[in-house]
Amino acid sequence: MDRKIMRALISVTDKSGVKEFARALAQMGVTIISTGGTAKAIQAGGVPVTGISEITGFPEMLDGRVKTLHPRVHGGILARRDDPSHRAQLAEQHIAPIDLVCVNLYAFETAVAKEGCTFTDAIENIDIGGPCLIRAAAKNQADVTVVIDPADYEAVLAEMRANDGAVSLAFRQRLAAKAFRLTNRYDGAIADYLEKQL
Repeated sequence: MDRKIMRALISVTDKSGVKEFARALAQMGVTIISTGGTAKAIQAGGVPVTGISEITGFPEMLDGRVKTLHPRVHGGILARRDDPSHRAQLAEQHIAPIDLVCVNLYAFETAVAKEGCTFTDAIENIDIGGPCLIRAAAKNQADVTVVIDPADYEAVLAEMRANDGAVSLAFRQRLAAKAFRLTNRYDGAIADYLEKQL
């Protein structure tokens, strides 16, 4: 089933093309939610952004370790749109659905490959919120579009333009498979690094 994208959460380490992507989404009537540096980059492109703290009611905290780990975010992503109970719970908790999640991860492998990278540096480059968002969106591929690669921005926009702002199930499923492949590889790289430290 096609799903129209009305709200998008964008939080990326690799900011290439993100301003243009956000602008194109906004021009199609999509509300943009974002975090920290990504929000600043998008705003610098002249695109209105709702900060994640406005959604959660909490500031980004613990040096950025906690931003998106909140029921108002994950409830909006994981709720099944075809389940009346889920829709009722969202309404009861004043949570709006999130239809697109655009996230890429801290560059862990790049960080640990740098000369002089300490164990502490490596640990701080382990992304927590990003994989959670990606996995939540990919799990709920029936309703949510997950985008992990700037190379896919134009394909997402083309799909939306061809379908009055909606994305097909087959397209969402392809993006979900790509997303799970990324989190699998990412966790593997972290495990490889930690095992080498033993």
